[in-house]
Amino acid sequence: MDIFYHPHMDREIESLIERIHPPRVCIDNDSCRECTVVKVDSANKHGILLEMVQVLTDLDLIISRSYISSDGGWFMDVFHVTDQAGKKLTDETLMLHIQRKGNISSDEDDETTSEPYGCDGPHSLQNTALEMTGLDRPGLLSEIAAVLAELGCTVTSGMAWTHNDRAACIIYVEDALKAGPIKDPIRLGHVQEQLQNVVEAHGDIGERKSVRLRNLAAGRTHTERRLHQLMYADRDYESCRACHGESSGEHKKGCDGTHVSVSRCKDKGYWVVNVRSRDRPKLLFDTVCVLTDLHYVVFHAAIRSKSSMAEQEYFIKHAVAGACLDEESERQKLILCLIAAIERRVSHGLRVDIRTKNRTGLLSNVTRVFRENGLSVSRVEIGTQGDNAVGSFFVTDCSGQQVNPNIAELVRQECGGTVFTDHKSPYRVPKSSSSSLLAMDETTNNLVAKPIVSIGNMLWSQIERLSGSFGSIRS
Repeated sequence: MDIFYHPHMDREIESLIERIHPPRVCIDNDSCRECTVVKVDSANKHGILLEMVQVLTDLDLIISRSYISSDGGWFMDVFHVTDQAGKKLTDETLMLHIQRKGNISSDEDDETTSEPYGCDGPHSLQNTALEMTGLDRPGLLSEIAAVLAELGCTVTSGMAWTHNDRAACIIYVEDALKAGPIKDPIRLGHVQEQLQNVVEAHGDIGERKSVRLRNLAAGRTHTERRLHQLMYADRDYESCRACHGESSGEHKKGCDGTHVSVSRCKDKGYWVVNVRSRDRPKLLFDTVCVLTDLHYVVFHAAIRSKSSMAEQEYFIKHAVAGACLDEESERQKLILCLIAAIERRVSHGLRVDIRTKNRTGLLSNVTRVFRENGLSVSRVEIGTQGDNAVGSFFVTDCSGQQVNPNIAELVRQECGGTVFTDHKSPYRVPKSSSSSLLAMDETTNNLVAKPIVSIGNMLWSQIERLSGSFGSIRS
């Protein structure tokens, strides 16, 4: 008989099961020579796999291998993890943090789950969050940041992704005059209206877009998971293309694209999902996030990485009885959603890292420099540490040319602090920065000539700065 775990299980029954069989996390540094083994077992519930993967990825740990089993109402999982340097975990505080986060109940975890270990979290009980989705275009983030600065909103943290010509961002802001969320509903409505004007300015009639500004309880929303949900709701997956051979579960030899196949295991009633893609940090989180939000239950799974490629195999059923993947359209949708989830975090362009004193208008100043130099922002992660703002920006040239690394010097001149570039893909907002400026041409080791800023770009920048204070025009 098939067993389905409905996502709306009675909370009192679920809480009782958790008290009888509380989660247990064991960290083993002895059984494996190359990595730390994290073992988790507890009573099974919908979403518990994502919760544990989220704990590990929020710590920027690398999961090289994992074995998952949750059949029979019991969840057992083994993760092979290392730090960013590929070393075993040796920090006792870090290991205690993993055990504490894994051992507390989901109700308690909701209060703290969104803030990574070692980073400053929100200092108030609420955050004012901007959620935006729409058509991606050069200068969009710069215009949004300019409006926020003009209306007295200080950016405290945020993320933005672009994929398949779509953009999504979540930006947390505070009142610039007094630290804390913006509580005045009239002011919130005015800020949201001005932001809607920016998003709609260059869009066609009927173009998909969404702007929402609201106060959230601190720690209740995991930013990266919410970004996946926003881009899914914006249907960015519809433009994805499956690699040749995915329908049969095969892939071309030497192909490093993303391959996803879905097949039927009739003996046990499972659907088998195989994913092969380039390996990178947070890959497991992105995959499990999609399966969970589409209400699939993972009964068994095996994840392993070999060289630069990762292979994931999941045995799944839908959480709702009667729902299945018998229809070809549903299988294709799942395939495209998984491909989209993997591609969203892939970084394009030159990385520019910044660390400087936080202030109102900082994000606007940084992104304005990019726009004036013909650059488009493809991915952003920003945050605060004490009084400092730290962030990573991925920028591409709008004309398709290689990005001039000397953009770091231009940003430093505008914003101060430490700014450097790196062609390697990052996976976190840096917790510290080098005291020296790295703006060298990697092929010649010489400083690159300063890009030319046109008079037209400078004039257009000033016009856009002023436009933030204009009200909407209604017919």
